[in-house]
Amino acid sequence: MAKKRKQNVNGITEGVIWQQIMLFFLPILVGAFLQQLYNTADAMVVGRFVGTAALSAVGGTTNTILNLIIGFFIGLSSGATVIISQYFGGGDKEEINRAVHTAIALSLAGGLVLTVLGLATAPWMLRMLNTPADVMEFATPYLRIYFAGTIANLFFNVGSGILRAVGDSKGPLYVLAFCTVLNIALDVLFVAILDMATSGAAIATILAQAVSAVIVMVMVHRKGEALRIHPKAIKLHGDLLMHIFRIGLPAGIGSVMYALSNLIIQAGVNGFGTMTIASWTVFGKIDSVFWMIIDSFGIAVTTFIAQNYGARKMARVKKGVKTCIWLALIMTVILSGALYLFGGALTVLFTDDPAVMARSTEIMKFMVKYFFTYLFIAVIPSALRAVGDSIIPMIITGIGVCGFRAVWVLIIAPILPWQTLEATVSCYQISWALTSIVFAIYYWKFAPIQQQLRDITKEEEKLA
Repeated sequence: MAKKRKQNVNGITEGVIWQQIMLFFLPILVGAFLQQLYNTADAMVVGRFVGTAALSAVGGTTNTILNLIIGFFIGLSSGATVIISQYFGGGDKEEINRAVHTAIALSLAGGLVLTVLGLATAPWMLRMLNTPADVMEFATPYLRIYFAGTIANLFFNVGSGILRAVGDSKGPLYVLAFCTVLNIALDVLFVAILDMATSGAAIATILAQAVSAVIVMVMVHRKGEALRIHPKAIKLHGDLLMHIFRIGLPAGIGSVMYALSNLIIQAGVNGFGTMTIASWTVFGKIDSVFWMIIDSFGIAVTTFIAQNYGARKMARVKKGVKTCIWLALIMTVILSGALYLFGGALTVLFTDDPAVMARSTEIMKFMVKYFFTYLFIAVIPSALRAVGDSIIPMIITGIGVCGFRAVWVLIIAPILPWQTLEATVSCYQISWALTSIVFAIYYWKFAPIQQQLRDITKEEEKLA
């Protein structure tokens, strides 16, 4: 077993912890930035060449729906990433291979379900969100075409997760770099030159995603015998599927809870009119930089903790969580300050409407001051899932995020003396703070992993 662990040359189970986290995190961050450009490029090109209603369709309403449905399956497949990381840390090649084929089969089945569901219900979902008529005209074809490419989307995300699970965070980055450029070029072709509006933006995105899915699966296949893909072996292994569900299903449900709360908030935002929707969309595209950084830390800590947990290096597990929180805090302070001071200048990338630009800047200054309250939500649940503790984090997320925000938007906000967008979206900051406090208390006082860490500390004290 020791010999197999030495073959883990990515260094995640060896070396200086903060350096290994950063070396693994940075390619993930750049990759997340490039992946975000898929939709951001759509918004930029559509906003500049089609108009405000089309910008609202591509950015706000449809993006929230996609995050809800596709986010569930991506969260579910994260269970496979955790399992593969643990097996890789322990050097079990046979189980790695079985888990890879199960993850691919799951993404195929999920993609087919999402395609049928999305094509059939896209207009209904948009109407449920109180989408204005002028936005519906552009949002419906965009959403339907995007759903038609769901299988490619899931294949890429699953393939990238497999590569990261074995310590390769650079491979997905290279694929995204190429396909992001391809997507932007296709956006310009279909929207600016061929005048296909939001339909052209959606076609550009799914074509680029299809190319990225093929490339990343080839990379997985060539990574080594343990990851080699055999078409006849692609099936749902019952024992591994249950293991994936045990870890990934709570993550998927948690993702749905986040997205549901955002859907409720988006419906409230839609009630303020097209200009406000566009302003909220522009703010969302700019502040997505922050979420990419924080979510990338979450992915990095999941792989770091899972591999070290699989290798039974519990001291590195304990230190890794604290290190990642400190790194995330430093980045949050720097980025929040930058967005507060200079974020307004970026609105010109998405629109030339002065009213939308000014309102977006106001929203940004209102929101970014409180980003630091989200840190524990980003890091701690990821660490807990990496060691198989996923049920309690799901419950905390459900109550603290989805439940609170729904109550705020549907019950509290309508009776406030001031009926403004800020009053509606302030539920974000409050829910971040409250949920972070609960996660911190659970992790340091009640999480099962803490008992394992305490036991090891006692053993080390006895040996000393």
